[in-house]
Amino acid sequence: MAEKIILGASLYVPATHKDLQKIAHGELLDDVRSLIFCTEDAVADSELSYALFNLSLSLTQMTPRPGTDRFVRVRNPDVLRRVLEMPGSEKLSGFVLPKTTRHNFDDYFRQVHKSPFLLMPTLETVDVFDETEMKLFRQCLDQPGVREHILALRIGGNDLLALLGIRRPRSMTIYHTPLGPVISRLATTFLPYGFGLTAPVFEHLDNPALLTQEVQEDLAHGLVGKTAIHPSQVALIEQHYRVHYIDMEAALRIINPDSPAVFKMHNSMCEVATHRAWANGVVEQARIFGVGKAETLLTANGV
Repeated sequence: MAEKIILGASLYVPATHKDLQKIAHGELLDDVRSLIFCTEDAVADSELSYALFNLSLSLTQMTPRPGTDRFVRVRNPDVLRRVLEMPGSEKLSGFVLPKTTRHNFDDYFRQVHKSPFLLMPTLETVDVFDETEMKLFRQCLDQPGVREHILALRIGGNDLLALLGIRRPRSMTIYHTPLGPVISRLATTFLPYGFGLTAPVFEHLDNPALLTQEVQEDLAHGLVGKTAIHPSQVALIEQHYRVHYIDMEAALRIINPDSPAVFKMHNSMCEVATHRAWANGVVEQARIFGVGKAETLLTANGV
């Protein structure tokens, strides 16, 4: 199984945004670690030319920012080609691919297979409801030469709900809609094979308590990140990626080679053989997002 990646919050920014150049350069939103410049659903057909022009100017002026990933969510394979031809595109971390299936993935991949770019295909078509299709798509992504380009798979919640003719309710998390079982199945289809999954957007900006509940459910499903649609959501999402000190203590004990095979800690059973993968993921998550209490725990344990 591949090493688990933890992405946290990724902020979508329409490529038409009036401050796109400042955001790309780090003059604005400099605390956001993962930015996705969108040329797809966030951009009207009539605005695509301007969006690509605005993006080209931003890429030209963009400078490297250690610790910050910048992606472009392309609209289709032709837009990917046009972005790759832009001066400065080599500064990008990679691309988010919309409405990706095993049938159209190669239209994107053949353009970047000789590059270092990372890809995040988005699961948001009717194929997502077909378990066999998802397994076949996993096999497509698991091929040598392809796998190393796949950073994670993004779950496109709004598109999937649209296929069902419904919209996310204002009073409950996405896990209380028909997408709840779908996300669970995607987790069991992809996570055991080392593919990370990111959670859908939470589109209601006036209910942080419900967003908090949903992020907790995202984490309970093993999802490694969540799309943010407004800067105000980023800190709220990522605070839940901070590791609780009790989990950190247990993780450090589990990966300690001197620990017994089974032991009790904080009134829970810890079993080294079955909990080691979880423990390694907790330690990596703590490196990125910190520990919710007793932040010095990592240093004190020499990790």
